[in-house]
Amino acid sequence: MRYAIVSDVHGNLEALQSAFELILATDSVLCLGDIVGYGPNPNECVELIRARATATVLGNHDVAAVDNFGLSYFNPTAREAMEWTQTVLTADNVAWLNGLGYEFRVPEFLLVHGAPVTYFEYILDKPAAARAFAATDAPLIFVGHTHIAEAYTLRADGAIDHKHFQQGGTFTLEEGSRYLVNVGSVGQPRDLNPRASFAFYEPELARISINRFDYPIARVQEKIACAHLPDALARRLVVGR
Repeated sequence: MRYAIVSDVHGNLEALQSAFELILATDSVLCLGDIVGYGPNPNECVELIRARATATVLGNHDVAAVDNFGLSYFNPTAREAMEWTQTVLTADNVAWLNGLGYEFRVPEFLLVHGAPVTYFEYILDKPAAARAFAATDAPLIFVGHTHIAEAYTLRADGAIDHKHFQQGGTFTLEEGSRYLVNVGSVGQPRDLNPRASFAFYEPELARISINRFDYPIARVQEKIACAHLPDALARRLVVGR
């Protein structure tokens, strides 16, 4: 079994399609939420995830699309994009999003959008990672939300190590340690690398790979312009922030 873990698609169909070109039919796809918001193809992205993912959890943009939850905290650009998203999402896709849970747990790992229990907290430093480890007994936690590919390791002595995966990379899980892995963003990376990001997890090999890959950004920018979404959403794609 190999898992492909995607997050923060944000209506970017070209990036999601490019990710699926790297994912085998035998891989089990897991989605960490924020399928919609920002991007010009929310319905198409929801439908691809619905067809392919074996488990999906809610992101804050998904919740906002359903019932405006948290919309008052969005910046003006995000709010404008969400208001547009709400006008184009089909009733069927809204109902599907509304049926998702905030977490998915199996003995080996936990899926949440931002953090365990406080589901939309941003994990951006070691203290936030420590809070996340303390909130669950899961040995392996997969998150998204920050759009930054990175990993935190909780050692047996309580020390926390941290590593960025701005250019991707592979690491092996060590016995006795716990891990919190941010798989980065498919649709809107924010770690100064515009290449999209997702992760493979191979339990039998105790191995996780962060994959960075190119996709046709210019095509997405054209769609953003055609939908009259804020131009800032197009510009940020080429700089990865």
